Amino acid sequence: MEQLLERPWASHYPTEIPQKIDYGNKAIHHYLLETAKNHPEKKALYFYGTEMTYKELLRQVKKLANYLQDLGVEKGDRVAIMLANCPQGVISYYAALMAGGIVVQVNPMYTEREMQYQLKDSGSKFLICLDLFYPKAVKVKSNTEVEQIIVTGIKDYLPFPKNLLYPFVQRKKTNMIVKVKESECVHLFKNAIKKGRDTLIEHDFEPAEDIALLQYTGGTTGFPKGVMLTHKNIIANSIMCRYWLYKCREGEESLLAVLPFFHVFGLTTVMNLSVLIGAKMIILPKFDPEEVMETIQKQRSTIFPGTPTMYIALLNHPNLKKYDLSSIESCVSGSAPLPVEVQEKFERETDGKVVEGFGLTEASPVTHANLVWGNRVKGSVGIPWPDTDSYVLSAEKQGPADIGEIGEIVVRGPQVMKGYWNRPEETAATFMDGDWLLTGDLGYMDENGYFYIVDRKKDMIIAGGFNIYPREIEEVLYEHPAIQEAVAVGVPDEYRGETVKVYIVLKEGTQLTEEELEAFCRENLAAYKVPRLYEFRKELPKTAVGKILRRTLAEEAKQKTS
Repeated sequence: MEQLLERPWASHYPTEIPQKIDYGNKAIHHYLLETAKNHPEKKALYFYGTEMTYKELLRQVKKLANYLQDLGVEKGDRVAIMLANCPQGVISYYAALMAGGIVVQVNPMYTEREMQYQLKDSGSKFLICLDLFYPKAVKVKSNTEVEQIIVTGIKDYLPFPKNLLYPFVQRKKTNMIVKVKESECVHLFKNAIKKGRDTLIEHDFEPAEDIALLQYTGGTTGFPKGVMLTHKNIIANSIMCRYWLYKCREGEESLLAVLPFFHVFGLTTVMNLSVLIGAKMIILPKFDPEEVMETIQKQRSTIFPGTPTMYIALLNHPNLKKYDLSSIESCVSGSAPLPVEVQEKFERETDGKVVEGFGLTEASPVTHANLVWGNRVKGSVGIPWPDTDSYVLSAEKQGPADIGEIGEIVVRGPQVMKGYWNRPEETAATFMDGDWLLTGDLGYMDENGYFYIVDRKKDMIIAGGFNIYPREIEEVLYEHPAIQEAVAVGVPDEYRGETVKVYIVLKEGTQLTEEELEAFCRENLAAYKVPRLYEFRKELPKTAVGKILRRTLAEEAKQKTS
């Protein structure tokens, strides 16, 4: 294969971006140590008025790491983190790694069922969560290996008087206030920081072999899988990102941290990148268009990694013209296709550059992107990043496709995963010729080495930047006593990119309304997975052997919405 790989994209690299990079041999948390040493008084975090320097961030990370070790965390133990974006999320991530643990990011929007599956599959013994999610944790704990829980609240890192007022705001929004009592297996985050010491058990790391993160992704043929990302995988992708944004000034940037940390896209392009370049993370727990615009204006954010739906929401907001977004210099868009008109309009509003990238969880996640300052091709996801090889696999030739021929995109590079957690057969099926990762995405490459995505080989649905897997939805639907057959497909949506539609066949003699079905789904699925469209039918199209023709229904749905 090496002799067939011509790498036509190499000629487009500006002199500032190397094609080969020396990634060193360090664990992820060593970059925090270096940044705290080089920029101790630089602001690392900003959270609703609370600011924290890199020196203070490192101090708290060390204390929590020590506390985790005192609780029993040993090298290789899984430490689950179930937090919205907040300072505790940054502290917990680096502390878990420094203590020798493997981080397991848990989506805070998960239902008890989804949370339990991930905790059990990963074998997590330790959980750090928000107080709002503590009741869920208590309910599922006995069905998992979780032994110790550390609980924190958003108010813990709010300045006075916001910290006093927040419980009232929380009660108004959620109609609940959670009070947590400490015990032998339940601990308060703020007390852990107070009690923790600066002394740590130092572990030796093999960055290329030691797993840093189990990032769960789904599949169309089964339950979510834990993607094993090593220290080197994540470091490599973060350093690649740093070179791609070569105009960023070390210690001077202000990075908007609204992409969720529990998603690998946010973890790499926000948290790890920020620490790598000594940037200030302007942290927001959730995406609210007006709050984002107000924050950009007040904090003069310079880098804004996001998803197309975020940029679309800002552009369509009635108060857009009231805010000054001109501080934005660069944006990396991912998780879903970026419409050309959105890119062009956002650049007019901010004077910054917006580029579309491509990747997948199994690659930490970025593999391709358009140049931020250089030749950008509309409609393309760009060219491979440094040290990243890619080609299009022809289904007919079972080798590299011709220029312009559609096939499956395959990649290899130092950011590509070690494999799936406890799933050797699925790992083997995802790799070809040893180190080539089959992405499952269909596309083509032009004569200049720019790649284009035309479809997904898998049936994954991407709505609002979130990956949704039909099988997960169908598993829930089939639990309803009135449902005989069910299938979920993605249909075009102007705002979310795609949305979920389900087709239902009821059992004879039963009745079920759309409202009842939606309530059932909301009880058993995270909010972003809940179908937006429902269609009841007497029968579904099938193959001769009885397999439901999902693709036929998806095409039919697309025609109805076009």
